[in-house]
Amino acid sequence: MTKLLEQALEAVRRLPAESQDEIATAMLRLAEGDGEPEPVDPAHLPAVLEGLAQSRRREFSADAEVEAAFRCFER
Repeated sequence: MTKLLEQALEAVRRLPAESQDEIATAMLRLAEGDGEPEPVDPAHLPAVLEGLAQSRRREFSADAEVEAAFRCFER
């Protein structure tokens, strides 16, 4: 297991059980290569669609912004 994966799992251990299960489900789907798309909560659909549009326009966050966002999860 890589050090990064170990760090991620340690961060997940500190989350509530329901959040841990959601992350575990996502990890298993990714690892198994399940071709089924993840269901999107209708309340989140506008944000998902905007993110896809930004991707098509090649509008991505700067590395520093991504690093800052991930630092929020390091506790």
